[in-house]
Amino acid sequence: MAKAADATTPTDDCDEQETETPPIDSKYRLILVAAQRSKQLQRGARPRVEMDMLRHKPTRVALEEVLRGKVVFNLLEKE
Repeated sequence: MAKAADATTPTDDCDEQETETPPIDSKYRLILVAAQRSKQLQRGARPRVEMDMLRHKPTRVALEEVLRGKVVFNLLEKE
């Protein structure tokens, strides 16, 4: 059985934007996806939205990316 933290996996490929992502169906999924994207940004991934990285923390940038639909993620099936 997949854990809640493993339920969403953001991908780091910017070229994959054409693939369909499932909608964010709850505030908990929003936070999970944004948290994992924030980790990617902290490790050096380039932001997908135009925001001043000196004025905004990676968590804020990640949340904005998810809300704008710029983050591609996969849902894992429960076993």
